[in-house]
Amino acid sequence: MTKKNILGLNLRELETLALDLGMPRFVGKQLADWLYKKGADRWEKMSNISQKNRELLAREYEIGRFAYEQVQVSVDGTKKYLFRVDANNPQAKDKALYIEAVFIPDRERGTLCVSSQAGCKMGCKFCMTGRQGFQANLLASDILNQILSIDEFDRLTNVVYMGMGEPMDNLDEVLRSLEAITNDWGFGWSPTRVTVSTVGVIPQMKRFLAESRCSLAISMHSPDDLTRRSLMPVQNANPIGEVIEALRLYEFTQHRRLSFEYILFQGVNDSPRQADAVAKLIKGLDARVNLIRFHAIPNSELRGCTREQMETFQQVLEAKGVLRTTIRASRGEDILAACGMLSTKANNGA
Repeated sequence: MTKKNILGLNLRELETLALDLGMPRFVGKQLADWLYKKGADRWEKMSNISQKNRELLAREYEIGRFAYEQVQVSVDGTKKYLFRVDANNPQAKDKALYIEAVFIPDRERGTLCVSSQAGCKMGCKFCMTGRQGFQANLLASDILNQILSIDEFDRLTNVVYMGMGEPMDNLDEVLRSLEAITNDWGFGWSPTRVTVSTVGVIPQMKRFLAESRCSLAISMHSPDDLTRRSLMPVQNANPIGEVIEALRLYEFTQHRRLSFEYILFQGVNDSPRQADAVAKLIKGLDARVNLIRFHAIPNSELRGCTREQMETFQQVLEAKGVLRTTIRASRGEDILAACGMLSTKANNGA
């Protein structure tokens, strides 16, 4: 019989679990401390829980922790971790699925990019993960394990949900993982340390904004319908103009930030006219625009822009009043750090 993971359960659920097994309620608090503050990956490490209770827990539950399968290290210090999706995940039953997490060091910052799904159904033209198609929603334990199991856990300052998958397409488990990260009984992080990315699935995006204080990043990549539709099929159901109108109903401050991700493709979305359209589209929003160089993927006609072309696009944005623009440094290209590259090989048995 498949056992349920306790990683990802909140304090109330852990206390209920303890009571259901005939243990004192405080065992739930002890479990939360071991899971989220001390990072225990084995029952025997939970030394202030009696051996009898640990044995009972082990008969009924799994912790939900497991080591990464592979790691690649870039010349710039970026590290890409390959994890197998937990066999306790019902959608991964009887098949080996793989996901990625990428650690990005930058002076005093350490950012981890985590996955929320194996594969993705959004089908963005520039994304290797989309070529896999949808394979499984990750459990909250799958998401949290990526954070807890990397070598640099103690160095992490930020987590971004920008890896494999569309977070809003697996929102229940994403919110459960965010609860563990940002509550005092969990990691105890400020929500400002966590950013969740979306292509703009409006109903779920609204729910995320209502139920979480974490920051939000919107994958824009083009301000006009025709070009964005050619790059991102989600434009058909969730046009970028409607996404932005929905965002205007919410307040974004230093306590919850809004950003727009914009990958520049040569001759596709990099013209001054399109930069001007971006500025008009987001006018009045307290937001940052992150310009990103395209990591080439196999068998794609899309090509990245030069640094000079990206700077020209940035200058137009700034001239039109978008003063918070950043050209994001390209990291880990020598280890296939673009989303889905390593896992596609693993999932195909390469």
